[in-house]
Amino acid sequence: MRVLEEIRRLASRILKNDRRAISKGITLVESSRADHREEAVCLIDLLSKSGNKSLRIGLSGTPGVGKSTFIEKFGLMLIEKGLSVAVLAIDPSSVKSGGSILGDKTRMEKLSRQPQAFIRPSPTLTYLGGVSQRTRESITICEAAGFDVVIIETVGVGQSETMVSEMSDLFLLLLAPAGGDDLQGVKRGIMEIADIIVVNKADGELKPAAMRTQSDYAGAVELFRDRAEDPVGFPKVSLVSSVSGEGIDKIWLDIQLVINWRKESGNWLKRREEQAVHWFESEVQNRIINEMNNKPDVKKQMKILSKKVALNELSPDSAAKKIIELYNK
Repeated sequence: MRVLEEIRRLASRILKNDRRAISKGITLVESSRADHREEAVCLIDLLSKSGNKSLRIGLSGTPGVGKSTFIEKFGLMLIEKGLSVAVLAIDPSSVKSGGSILGDKTRMEKLSRQPQAFIRPSPTLTYLGGVSQRTRESITICEAAGFDVVIIETVGVGQSETMVSEMSDLFLLLLAPAGGDDLQGVKRGIMEIADIIVVNKADGELKPAAMRTQSDYAGAVELFRDRAEDPVGFPKVSLVSSVSGEGIDKIWLDIQLVINWRKESGNWLKRREEQAVHWFESEVQNRIINEMNNKPDVKKQMKILSKKVALNELSPDSAAKKIIELYNK
């Protein structure tokens, strides 16, 4: 009962945009401890009833493309327009040590000093998809706190990273100026979910290369311009300079155009409903796996069967079937 009361007080403080409480809430949902997980579920249940709806923007790009610089410039522009911004920056974790650098707060120094901004670096905890397993719950916390825009900066560019589309309203893909041969460097999967492709560093000596890259990708996105949820001309390829800020305002106008179109057509609400179902099914799978791992007899049998699979005495499918049968008993 005492713990439940503490969670209620924490939820109340988050709803009042208390930054310490927001950080504490995100730390709680990221914890892998069993008791913390139950408290986190209670917290998210309370916050989900707030009714607040932030604009969720997923953003990705290869290392060195200038994601942090872009986000800082973009965030400062939004604040100038009277909006509040939360940034969930996901850093890759080491598979060996589990550690991560978490340097985004230092890279976004100007934005981090703004009272209307909140920046939270989080490790992926070796979770596939370029996002943390609990990023979705962190978004719920920021949404409940009343932030107008929540930006989810994800790790790298890869096929598995399409997962970010399951937790954002719109997805931006950042590219650096490059030759046409580098068109193969970005996977089709991530191109298909990108709503706006942004060629960054379009300034100085790099501007001609940036314009060529824009032209190359503009041809490529023609293949994806038959999505019912998009207005005419989207997805599109735009040029920006995160240093000078040129093109940043235009990106915001394009974002509003896409979101307004989707809301008017009913696709925005439909997308949110589908995302909720996706994460429900994902959570069921995670809980089943965790339950299996916590059963001593199942863990023991897993070790025995793992050896048999390694020695090619048993196929992975047959071993998995035996584990499921044991779990069902």
